[in-house]
Amino acid sequence: MLNDPLADAMSLILNNETLGRSECILKPVSKILKQFIAVMKDNDYVVDFKEIEDSRGNYIKMKLNGNINKCGVIKPRYNVKNKEFEKFERRFLPAKDFGILIISTSKGIMTHYDAKSKKLGGKLLGYCY
Repeated sequence: MLNDPLADAMSLILNNETLGRSECILKPVSKILKQFIAVMKDNDYVVDFKEIEDSRGNYIKMKLNGNINKCGVIKPRYNVKNKEFEKFERRFLPAKDFGILIISTSKGIMTHYDAKSKKLGGKLLGYCY
């Protein structure tokens, strides 16, 4: 029984990345997972991904490019205001302007840089660097 599919997917991505594999298959699929991976793709951590339909539920096939040093989810999902991003950057990212925090806002899932520019807050979902 899966308690957190997003956390399971991030650990699977990290394991395949450290083993040097070029592809990764994620199952089960959710909207949050697809948007999370789309943000990673926009920031060049993932080459490409596509959802493949089969009779037992869908799965995502990803192409990895070796840019991920570490990725994971943040638990508990902290509420973050626009002014508080720096505190969480220091906590979860290794250096300033290195890596991304992925947050869920009222305008969708985006990086903390986009949320800062749009002056939005939200809930922290995960990080990638």
